[in-house]
Amino acid sequence: MSYTNDWEKVSEHTEKKLVAATMDDALPKALPPEKSDPSEDWTIVLPRRGKKNRTVNKFVIPKRQMEVQLWAPIDLETDPERESKLKQKMDTCIKKFENSEFYRNLLSQIRNPDIVDKFSKVLGSEEKMQMVVYGIGSIESFEPPRLQLCLAILLQRSFDWIGGIELFDPIISLTESKVLTSLGCTVLSINEQGRRRAVKPTFFFMPHCEAELYDNLLEANWEVDRLNRLVIFGNSFEAYEQHASLCKSSAVTSSRKHVLAIRSFAEELGVDTFSDDSFRAFHGTSWHFFGPSAEADLQIIL
Repeated sequence: MSYTNDWEKVSEHTEKKLVAATMDDALPKALPPEKSDPSEDWTIVLPRRGKKNRTVNKFVIPKRQMEVQLWAPIDLETDPERESKLKQKMDTCIKKFENSEFYRNLLSQIRNPDIVDKFSKVLGSEEKMQMVVYGIGSIESFEPPRLQLCLAILLQRSFDWIGGIELFDPIISLTESKVLTSLGCTVLSINEQGRRRAVKPTFFFMPHCEAELYDNLLEANWEVDRLNRLVIFGNSFEAYEQHASLCKSSAVTSSRKHVLAIRSFAEELGVDTFSDDSFRAFHGTSWHFFGPSAEADLQIIL
């Protein structure tokens, strides 16, 4: 996850562009989300390791997602001392963040009756809303990713309607993967490139991701029912619209056409940041709720 919007680059951005390599022994066990249209899917079969009579795990990737690749942490080893140090750092960060002004104000915002009603509409008849975290970055190397993870974990602990946390970033190390697991998160074993289909109510936690990742997510869910089943906590789409109108670049517009098109039937609620550590981690962040009334609303970009 880059730490600023596309037009605001900071030093950490380049450090996050590491290339993930495959390491079979460290492959996380999480499976991807369930398919929504069997007729459009490809099946990948993976053998289970360590069993004499091998069984198989089957999962599917929609045809439009054929570029999605299996993933494992880049580093080949870790050690208990390094893991323990990072776990202690995260525990301390969570306790500190829980008492921050930013977190207290965000809780008040979420508990506002109008916001509660919006989340209730997304939940519908379901009791839980899965949280999917994209682009968290390196929690071992940088403070903003740690603060963002703190928020995701604290929200999941504070609201019983938030289900489990699934998480992915291609630069996650083996040490970070193990610590994330110890904190109750599930590290995904494939790079979905943001194309998760909201077959059930889903809370996408994506502060400071790149515009293309939001666009991939919206494109994968460009149907009335699916859009009504998702919530995004991420960059301001209004700011993307303003930027597109100023730069007047066809390349920019094309790379985020779903982000721009959805503005006509989306509600965006900004998040207040303060002059403490939360500013770097959450500035320019908003809640996004969607309410297309008919498929005709979605034809505007076809």
